[in-house]
Amino acid sequence: MTPAARVQAAIEILDLIIAAARSNGAPADRIVAEWFKTRRFAGSGDRRAVRDLVFQAIRACGEVPPSGRAAMLLLARDDTALTALFDGSSHAPAAIMPSEPVAEGGFAPAWLANALAESAIPENEAVALLERAPLDVRVNTLRAGRSELPPGGERTLAPDGWRYPYGTRIEDSLAWHEGVLEVQDTGSQFACQAVGAQPGESIIDLCAGAGGKTLALAAAMDGTGRLLATDTDRGRLSRLPARAERAGVHAIETRLLDPGREREALSDWIGKADAVLVDAPCSGTGTWRRNPEARWRLTPGQLDRYLAVQARLLDLAASLVRPGGRLVYVTCSLLDAEGARQARAFLDRHGAAWKAESPILPAGMPRGAGWRLSPYHDGTDGFFIARFRAL
Repeated sequence: MTPAARVQAAIEILDLIIAAARSNGAPADRIVAEWFKTRRFAGSGDRRAVRDLVFQAIRACGEVPPSGRAAMLLLARDDTALTALFDGSSHAPAAIMPSEPVAEGGFAPAWLANALAESAIPENEAVALLERAPLDVRVNTLRAGRSELPPGGERTLAPDGWRYPYGTRIEDSLAWHEGVLEVQDTGSQFACQAVGAQPGESIIDLCAGAGGKTLALAAAMDGTGRLLATDTDRGRLSRLPARAERAGVHAIETRLLDPGREREALSDWIGKADAVLVDAPCSGTGTWRRNPEARWRLTPGQLDRYLAVQARLLDLAASLVRPGGRLVYVTCSLLDAEGARQARAFLDRHGAAWKAESPILPAGMPRGAGWRLSPYHDGTDGFFIARFRAL
């Protein structure tokens, strides 16, 4: 592909990503991969170059751009070499017209930028949410020593954490294939550390998804005790057994839940869990480094729905914990509505039955009744972590 053809390809892919953002369709990574599946003429260099252009444009646009071309014109505004590729030649984008719409720059839609500012995330810190994330991994202590770690990594503040540069193909390593390594952001590892899982305990990972945190809890429990992973997403939960097999974990029970009927499905656990982890569905504002187009998908109405689900799951989790047990609430969000205010509301609802315990971690800082991690201060994804104790 010529450089101009790469720009035109990026524009076409951006159009698909914008449409998906408006309709809650496929994520950008999948759209890029699908686009290239039917275009075998594109070599690996072409794919990398087009992908880089696509994600540069996504990161540059605050509001949802009117089109892929408008997004690319925003990049071209400060790049004369890119501007020159809009020449109308074969497979190239048409020449730029003086009155063409250009996408609006920024780090987020205006309403979301205001919500972050109200949550004490000023613009200079919010911009760090759009930087490329490194590759963080957790050494699986149940498999440690089976093979050497790949070169090029460095220790993180997480007890079993290592960090590799962006783009490292860790899945090609022997350590990954033998279950020695699990890809997991350092902030996510801290969230698991806050649970304080011990061997022999009975623990529930209430919103387990594909099980990244479940596997970390299993390692902390030394593969013993009882560990239940639940979720309402069959597709995501179905990926956990294969991951557990690779990680050498054989004591995880999975349970698919019906939304709104979770308590019925967990009636046998009422008041019995030593700890419950609630990694609640949320806005994902802390994960923009990996999914920058996610900020185009979120609306105030969707945020309100997340808040209602989070409150309901917290109340459900509270019913599952034994006296003296722990409840750890986690969101990958930097919005106080999903973090400090949600934690405060839980304590207000449950009166003297629960108390907050500060989850002292090697990074982050207190925020309300919990703890907050951010890319700007801590080099992790954005997280809010609160830990409660049943009295």
